[in-house]
Amino acid sequence: MTATKRALQPLRGIVPPMVTPLNLDGSLDLDSVKILIDHLIEGGVHGIFILGTTGEFSQLSYHTRRELIQETCKLVQGRVPVLVGITDVSIEESVSLAKVATESGADAVVAAPPFYMNIDQDELHDYFWQLAGSVSLPLYLYNMPSHTKLVLEVSTVMRLSAHPNVIGLKDSSANGVYFQSLCHAFRENKDFVLMVGPEEMMAETVLMGSHGGVCGGANLFPSLYVKLYEAAANRDFDRIQKYQAQVMNLGQQIYQLGGYKSSYLKGLKTALSLKGLCQANFLPPLFPFKEEEVELLKKKVEALVLSQEQIEV
Repeated sequence: MTATKRALQPLRGIVPPMVTPLNLDGSLDLDSVKILIDHLIEGGVHGIFILGTTGEFSQLSYHTRRELIQETCKLVQGRVPVLVGITDVSIEESVSLAKVATESGADAVVAAPPFYMNIDQDELHDYFWQLAGSVSLPLYLYNMPSHTKLVLEVSTVMRLSAHPNVIGLKDSSANGVYFQSLCHAFRENKDFVLMVGPEEMMAETVLMGSHGGVCGGANLFPSLYVKLYEAAANRDFDRIQKYQAQVMNLGQQIYQLGGYKSSYLKGLKTALSLKGLCQANFLPPLFPFKEEEVELLKKKVEALVLSQEQIEV
């Protein structure tokens, strides 16, 4: 199969990894899905990525994943590109999700290496080559070594870029040297999309030549991340410094509460609930913050909102 929507590429800008709004029973909160999508688009984002790490894809049932794909595409209505995560340990399940994405009108799919099984780079290459040839949408590779325990080495990415369906990579390694190596490797291929996950280094990587960021904090303050991206793309260092400070402050205030390994996601989703954008519900093994933690976070979110308002005056 060959990709059908390459005319939309190369994608640039801020593509939030959307959280998955859930009801208390674990079902999809459809009202909040609409509220959150409208919030993101009104904030100026350049695309929406569902079923990523921030979207808790690994805990979701396949029924809920399919429902989220269908509802998101229906609600976005083509206003921005929709990227759908299809990461799985089973290539059959990944291809099945990609088929739902195609039928629903998504623009691309995203896949990290299959986790659990120890494999080498040749096996990783063959896996992605087979996956890319089995889907009809463009495929973004997703380097997430902290979760998959596998690294998509630069040489492997280069080999995979020869496949007509493989059009880019999202890197969440937080390894600046690795990302710089990618930028250097693709210096003659400006259409191969390189985006970074860790929002703290998004502006820096845009200055290095990347296409933008898949920033979790953009769920909360989408316009902040759009402004930071635009400042970096225009090499406006005064504005970069101003908005970068806001991003760093958000991470320190929201993502580290409670000292959990899951504090990033707990903090982000709970902050969204405090702004009325979704409920603070999670699927096992995650559990909500304690009441006192929520109260502390509420004060931090109020301060962040005030800070955002002041900087825009």
